[in-house]
Amino acid sequence: MLDSTVVGIALPSIGRTFHGGVGTLQWVVTGYALTLAAFLLLGGSLGDRYGRKRIFSIGVVWFAASSALCGIAPTAGLLIAARVLQGVGGALLAPASLAILQASFRPDDRARAIGAWSGLSGVAAAAGPLIGGYLIAVGSWRWVFYINLPLSVAVLVITARHVPESRDPTTSGGVDMVGASLGVVFLAGLTYGLIEAPTLGWSNPAVVACLVVAVLAAPAFLIVEHRRAHPMLPLNLFRSRQFSGANGVTFAVYAALGGALFLLPVELQIVKAYSPLESGIALFPLTLVMLTLSARSGAFSARIGPRLQMTVGPLVVGAGLALLTRATNPGSYWTQVFPAVLVFALGLAITVAPLTATAMGAAPPEHSGVASAVNNVVARAASLLAVAVLPLLAGLTGAAALSSATLATGFRTAMLISGLLSAAGGLLAALTIRNPARTTAVARATAAQEPTWNCGVSGPPVNPSLAATVERRH
Repeated sequence: MLDSTVVGIALPSIGRTFHGGVGTLQWVVTGYALTLAAFLLLGGSLGDRYGRKRIFSIGVVWFAASSALCGIAPTAGLLIAARVLQGVGGALLAPASLAILQASFRPDDRARAIGAWSGLSGVAAAAGPLIGGYLIAVGSWRWVFYINLPLSVAVLVITARHVPESRDPTTSGGVDMVGASLGVVFLAGLTYGLIEAPTLGWSNPAVVACLVVAVLAAPAFLIVEHRRAHPMLPLNLFRSRQFSGANGVTFAVYAALGGALFLLPVELQIVKAYSPLESGIALFPLTLVMLTLSARSGAFSARIGPRLQMTVGPLVVGAGLALLTRATNPGSYWTQVFPAVLVFALGLAITVAPLTATAMGAAPPEHSGVASAVNNVVARAASLLAVAVLPLLAGLTGAAALSSATLATGFRTAMLISGLLSAAGGLLAALTIRNPARTTAVARATAAQEPTWNCGVSGPPVNPSLAATVERRH
C-alpha cells in the first residue's frame, strides 16, 4: 500500500530523468496496476488452494526482488518492465493478507481486525507522498523502491513466526489459468489502447487491435468462469446484493482516489512549483487523519452497520476533490490546498474500513481469499482505468500536457470528474447496502449446525482448518 502512492510523488523526477511525457508517467503507474489487477484473482485462488501464508510469503519475496530491479532500472522501458513484475508480487500478497485475517479471527472480531488492516493500509497509502518526498530530497527517486527491501525482510520474519497457515478445505480441481490469461488480455488491451490512442491516433492498427481484443476478452472471461466447475472467480458471489453493491462503491471511490493521487503530486510540483518534499508534506493531513480515525471508523461501523458511512463517506470524498480545483489558483497552501486535502482525508477515513469489511463479510468464510481478491481487483482496476482514462477526458495528452497552464486547466476538469464519480458511489451505497441483522453467536452456530471446538474462550466456532492452531494458542 505504501508503494501504491510513494511512486506518485516521484513521477516528475522520473519524467525528468528519462525525458518522458505523460504517457511515460502513466505507464510507470499502470504497468504496476495492470498486473496487480489482472493476477489478484489468481493470487486469491492460489492462497485458498495452497495455503495463504505460503502464497503471501512468496509474494513478499517477489515484490522485494522486483522493487530492487525498479531501483536500478537504467531506462524508462526497463523501469516499466520491472513495475509490471512488481505488480505480480503484489497480486500474490495482497489478497492473502486479508484472507489470513478473515480465516484467523472469530466472526465477532473480524470487523475490528479488518478495520485495523484497512486503517493501516490507508495510513501507509497516505504516508506515501510524504515518505517519497523525503527520500527524493535526501537521495533520489530510486529510493522510493529501495525502501521496500527492509520492510519486506521484516514482514517475512514476522510472518514465519506469528502467522498461522490456512486454506480452503473445499477447493478442488486445477488452477484456472485460462481465466487468469483472459483477465490479463482484457486489462492489457484496454489499458494500452486508452493510453496510446491520444499519441498514435484512434485509427492506429495497434490501438484498434488492442481495443478489439479487450472487448472480446471480457465476455470470454465471464463465459469461461461460468462454465468451469472450479472457477477462479465464482460468479455466484455476485448474487449477493451486498457483495455486488460494496464492490460497485469500491470501484467508484478507488477510481476517484487513483486519479487524484496520480495527478495531484504532479500538479503541485509543476503548477504550484512545490519541491517533491513540499508536495509530500502538503498531503500529510491524509496520513494524520487516516492514522487517527480509520480504526475508530471501523469500530463505529461494526456497532451501527456500514450503510451510513458508505453513503456519507464517498460524498465527503467527492466534496474534497471538488475543492481541489482551487489548488491551481494563486494563494497559500493553507487557503488553496489544505482545506481540500482535509475534507478528502475525512471522507476516506469514513469510507475505507466499512467498505472493505462489508465486501469481505458478504462472502462465505471459505471464499475469503477469492472475496478479498475480487475487492482488491475492483479497487486496482478502478485506479488503473482512472489513470488511463482521466488524463484523456481532461485533455492532458502528449508532452504539452506537462506545461503549467495546460496542466492547471486539465487538473481542474479531472478533479470535478473524480468528485462526481465518488459521489455516485455514495448514492449507490444508499441504494444497495444494508446493515446486517444482529444475531447471537449461539443462534449462528445452531443455524449453521457447525461443530463446536474445545477452546479456552467463549465464542463461535473457528475455521476447522485452523482449529489445531487456535487450540494451541488458547
